[in-house]
Amino acid sequence: MNAPDRFELFLLGEGEKKCEEVPFTAIPNCSDFVIKKEDHTIGNLISEQLKKHRNVLLAGYKVPHPNVPELFVRIQTDGSITPKEALLSVLEKLLRDLNHLSQEFTREWELRRMVTEGEQNQNGNL
Repeated sequence: MNAPDRFELFLLGEGEKKCEEVPFTAIPNCSDFVIKKEDHTIGNLISEQLKKHRNVLLAGYKVPHPNVPELFVRIQTDGSITPKEALLSVLEKLLRDLNHLSQEFTREWELRRMVTEGEQNQNGNL
């Protein structure tokens, strides 16, 4: 079969970097970031958060081919921060947001579990 090993789609190879910055010299304060082993899910999250960043003038992403697990993110800033600093800032915010979401989900899940157990105990005692 010609299909690649499924682990090649998300596990980095030995010595392979997750992210690499390539300055885009045609536009001032602009860089492309090649992010390995990621797709539209992360690309869209990063791109949309970058567009909300006050120092980012341009943000976009593309996945060149669906069979190649890499993502290109282009960022242009106003010059007060570098594209790398903007990306790191956005990634830190996304991590905080996802951590908060995880905590809220876990809390709601546990509350629902307690309610369900209480209802079952109440129905069993009738």
